[in-house]
Amino acid sequence: MKFQIDNMTCGGCARSVTKAIHSLDPHAKVDIDLPQKSVNVASVADESAVVAALEDVGYPPRRAA
Repeated sequence: MKFQIDNMTCGGCARSVTKAIHSLDPHAKVDIDLPQKSVNVASVADESAVVAALEDVGYPPRRAA
């Protein structure tokens, strides 16, 4: 899964995003590119669940190409 999160601007944002994803799947691999505001997620969690978790913590994602 690859997402753009336009309001992710700092390390604290990145930690919040990572924590939200790990709340669904503690073993998820989360790669964040802060300058590009992108997140790559390798997880067994359903994509819609990941999107909902990110929206819940204030980081609504867009599907990235």
